[in-house]
Amino acid sequence: MITATTPALPSRLPNVGTTIFTVMSALATEHGAINLGQGFPDFDCDPALIDAVHQAMRAGHNQYPPMPGVPALRQAVATKLVATSAHQYCPDAEITITAGATQAILTAILAIVHPGDEVIVLDPCYDSYVPNIELAGGKAVRVPLTPGSFRPDFGKISAALTPRTRALIINSPHNPSATVWSAQDMQTLQELLAPTDVLLISDEVYEHMVFDGAAHQSAARFPGLAARAFIVSSFGKTFHVTGWKVGTVAAPAPLMAEFRKVHQFNVFTVNTPMQHGIAAYLRDPAPWQQLPAFYQAKRDLFRQGLEGSRLRLLPSTGSYFQCVDISAVSDLSEADFCQWLTREIGVAAIPLSAFYGDGFDQRVVRFCFAKKDETLREAIARLRKL
Repeated sequence: MITATTPALPSRLPNVGTTIFTVMSALATEHGAINLGQGFPDFDCDPALIDAVHQAMRAGHNQYPPMPGVPALRQAVATKLVATSAHQYCPDAEITITAGATQAILTAILAIVHPGDEVIVLDPCYDSYVPNIELAGGKAVRVPLTPGSFRPDFGKISAALTPRTRALIINSPHNPSATVWSAQDMQTLQELLAPTDVLLISDEVYEHMVFDGAAHQSAARFPGLAARAFIVSSFGKTFHVTGWKVGTVAAPAPLMAEFRKVHQFNVFTVNTPMQHGIAAYLRDPAPWQQLPAFYQAKRDLFRQGLEGSRLRLLPSTGSYFQCVDISAVSDLSEADFCQWLTREIGVAAIPLSAFYGDGFDQRVVRFCFAKKDETLREAIARLRKL
């Protein structure tokens, strides 16, 4: 008699477990807490976008699209990039539509990283970066942003560059700190990388959430960076449809050719009617042009509601996150505080330590304010009890 046995499988990612986002969202559900942890809206997108997708479906756009993406959408992205960065990308050879930004980042890494290559990431960072690098056989080199201000430390970045460095990943506006890179930061980075062959992955998914009249400093605005960069964007973040998983990558043609070699085998194509619907919706630039004011109003509502509380507000200059210092509230670690906050106060947050490779704890947690105003007001009322 044959005994059915599942062979033991050595893990490709032995250090990866259940993410903090899954843990906190489950805890929020269990305790009926307001979930300001995971970064997605609790409000609907523009009905006109839904209508555009419906029209695409009814028009028969339900089969495989071209591998790089629907031509009309790639052209719309190129047009938008000219408007936002004054950089002209060729829609045929330099823009690819992806299944969200996370797939775009993984595909870029798989396309460029060879076993043994080093990739610099700036801690704290989005949790997919390091596992992506490890899956490609590369080594993640963690360089900390300056604690407290989360500014790039170019001395430390420079010191981390070696002959084995294949790429650097940056993220502005930044998750989790809600800070943005200035034009001077980008200029300094351009000068730092100029004498090297280091590639750049610029994660710009919060590009339309920059506040107080500031402009988003895309890598596309800086010729020396654009020439070596994969620039990653997200329609899910921009148009409040995170579950659609539609993003874009822009890169010079030689880099994009390598990107597409991987893309055709790990995804091949992306949801057809969504692409056609988004392309039609992009004919009017108003929705993305109005996004900074839309989210700034929510940021201001949340910050004003917490002013005078025991939570110390850190600057929030971009993204839809607000970080707070909990030192005056609790002696618990960030992770334990977030669990306590969810159970006892009824508001879920994310510890910043979850975004650090070494679990660095600086008594700071992250809230997401991409929520209905009434959701934010109820969360504020609960948090003011601290």
